[in-house]
Amino acid sequence: MEFALWLVLILLLGGAFVFWRRGSRSRRSNELADARAEAQRWYERLGGQLMNLHGDAPAVRQALADAGERYNAAGSQLEQATTPRQFGLARETALEGLAYIRAARTAMGIDPGPELPPLAAAQGTGALTKERQVDVQGQTFRAGPQPGNATPYYYPGGRFQGRPVPAGWYSTPWWKTALGAGVGVVGGLLIADALFSPAFADPGYDAGYQEGFGDGQDFGDQGGDMGGGDYAGGDFGGGGDYGGGDFGGFGGGDFGGDFGGGDF
Repeated sequence: MEFALWLVLILLLGGAFVFWRRGSRSRRSNELADARAEAQRWYERLGGQLMNLHGDAPAVRQALADAGERYNAAGSQLEQATTPRQFGLARETALEGLAYIRAARTAMGIDPGPELPPLAAAQGTGALTKERQVDVQGQTFRAGPQPGNATPYYYPGGRFQGRPVPAGWYSTPWWKTALGAGVGVVGGLLIADALFSPAFADPGYDAGYQEGFGDGQDFGDQGGDMGGGDYAGGDFGGGGDYGGGDFGGFGGGDFGGDFGGGDF
């Protein structure tokens, strides 16, 4: 009798374990399918926007080129993704491309369209609200909230060497590598310090900049994903899953280089 009770107990525990494993696999499968569908949705939306927008103004051409690089990067990421996290990186790349699409539409003088989910890399970096102009190492650098002939390069916000860089339009993509922008890391840091020092900051903006700078330092000190891992030199960086575009997801382009081995 006692043996029979033990046998029943073992069978019940075994059945519960099998049921739990099947449920766990089902949850993982659903999570993967949801992540794939979400990334694919934004990727297809980005492709549709790219097909329907054209413009000759420098700011429009540059923003569309940046969006196109993100589209290619997101497509590559989708082909290689096998985990929810990797699909999440592809989603972020596509969203970054759509941020450039909104910038291109703004430069064309048309409605930029609905707001997008916030970019992870741009969190806490803010946006420019007034024009700035500084001279660094014999060069003049401008930045402002609106596109123009003097500021044709859009940046969706992020961090350069631990310093928060707000979203806005810039005269030069100084966040790129020395090969891409003609200035080295030291030059880029000097430009960031000059453009976003208290002397040039908007009222109340400096506090947010310092807060963002602290966050960037925390990321750098930890050496985590936003530093040398998936968000910089790995999946989110140039040559990684987030690479291949300006943001690279930051990489291979504007937002992938300095943040990841590309432009950002």
